[in-house]
Amino acid sequence: MKEEIPLVSVLMTAYNREKYITEAIESVLASSYPNFELIICDDCSSDDTVAVSRKYEAADDRVKVYINDQNLGDYKNRNHAATFAKGKYIKYLDSDDMIYPWGLEAMVYCMEKFPEAGFGLMSYGLPRDAVYPLLVQPAQAFKYFYLKFALIAMGPTGAIFRKEAFDVVNGFSGKPYVGDSEMWIKMGSKYPLVRMPLDLVWWREHEGQQINEGRKNDYYLENQYSIYVDGLKDAGCPLSEVEKKIALNNLENVRIRNIISGYLLKFKIKRGLFLLKQSNFSMLDLWKAFRKNSYPEQTNFLKW
Repeated sequence: MKEEIPLVSVLMTAYNREKYITEAIESVLASSYPNFELIICDDCSSDDTVAVSRKYEAADDRVKVYINDQNLGDYKNRNHAATFAKGKYIKYLDSDDMIYPWGLEAMVYCMEKFPEAGFGLMSYGLPRDAVYPLLVQPAQAFKYFYLKFALIAMGPTGAIFRKEAFDVVNGFSGKPYVGDSEMWIKMGSKYPLVRMPLDLVWWREHEGQQINEGRKNDYYLENQYSIYVDGLKDAGCPLSEVEKKIALNNLENVRIRNIISGYLLKFKIKRGLFLLKQSNFSMLDLWKAFRKNSYPEQTNFLKW
């Protein structure tokens, strides 16, 4: 009998998540959409994460567990998990989160409606006169993101990829903490994205999350700016030169404000001045940063 190829590969990367992974796995297995495989890729856990995962592997042939030879870190492990995927789509679910029973089915429906899309993101702020799912072309997505700081803002748990598109952009770069933001920009410059409804997954908040580690060591503040600037400078950026200039000015304003609030006002004077100097900001730039960001005169790019 010919083996059925799953349409969706759910990828669950894990590192010391024995406390949460049972709920994560069971949420996938409870999905109303049945044609999936669940790939669990353990990154050398020292607790019982693997033992818990193996129980589900033994009970359900849709579950496959892989153990890394060495610790790869978050985004490299995501790429590694993707190498085992057989599905047309790959759907990340972090091992401390859960997907609602209808979540996978809804995501598949949204992506199947627009076969030209490279990825889908759960989206905030959809205009009231628009209906999900919604296809957004690269130029439109970049305008919404770079000129309004919206739309391309979601973690991997809130996303789904067409596997072919994921492979074309070579997956995540491996940069810690900001790898998802970098991926959305990289993917969004090449492929249309699908705006999907919210409330398809559930994010758990706890002290051990990587996002909290990034906040503690100021990694986000120091590195997201460069990710966004690199996206504007990339040859594939779909914005016009005028729009790029406006977006860059707005990014500089936000960057300076963040340095002032995150360092100078917290008496981290030396570090704050170093970051301002490193970014080549002038006194004029500092003055401009206290003004509101500017936007192109035409605003109809927000129309869908």
